[in-house]
Amino acid sequence: MPAVISTAGLARTFRTKNGPVDAVRCVDLTVQASEILGFLGPNGAGKTTTLRMLTTLLRPTGGAATVAGCDLATDPAGVRRASGYVAQSGGVDPQITVMEELVTQGRMYRLPKARAVARAEELAADLDLTGFLGRKTGALSGGQRRRLDIAMALTHRPEVLFLDEPTTGLDPGSRADLWALVRRLRDEHGTTVFLTTHYLDEADALADRLVIVDAGTVAAEGTPGALKLRYGGSLDATLQDTFLAVTGRRPAPADSAPVAV
Repeated sequence: MPAVISTAGLARTFRTKNGPVDAVRCVDLTVQASEILGFLGPNGAGKTTTLRMLTTLLRPTGGAATVAGCDLATDPAGVRRASGYVAQSGGVDPQITVMEELVTQGRMYRLPKARAVARAEELAADLDLTGFLGRKTGALSGGQRRRLDIAMALTHRPEVLFLDEPTTGLDPGSRADLWALVRRLRDEHGTTVFLTTHYLDEADALADRLVIVDAGTVAAEGTPGALKLRYGGSLDATLQDTFLAVTGRRPAPADSAPVAV
């Protein structure tokens, strides 16, 4: 089967007053249909820049990529139609209700008003937000707000869902709920998920395959099990050892520590 996401030499250089900064030097990867890909790396490794290129928010300065068969350079609108994106900071308006936010999102995707309302109700039921449709988004808890972010990203039934550190700052219960949701999207709807995360336990629990980046290039990839066999150990400790083996250093505490209650 053709890959749902494919990149070849994908790169991004930023021009600064102090000279060029190669945020992403060369990323080659493929993601298959209905796969959950964990995209890992130390701070500054190029994870978010790669994701922002794949979602058309940043123009690559080198290489090529396709998402759902749409070329990043020549068909960015096709990429956007096929993709849902949940940014690190979210994107809701704290002054409007959950229902208003979801309906507005539907209307932006050119759904008729009645269909946008129906789709909002479907998503609220699916993501356990029905009881909050009349609440302003600014009054939601962190876990509720992340579910709303994901609901908005799913409004147009995307083939690919990009999640940029979706559980950062959440309590353990909310993290577990989001893990279950990601698995359900893959298992029940066949959604392909591209997940960046700092949490090694999260990557180990969720991802079908891991890609580890460092200094803007792919340093290692494989299933969690294959990486464990290659580098020894188990679970979180093994993935920390993997970072050490491929980058020459252990991840900082933010890269590996579980979220505190």
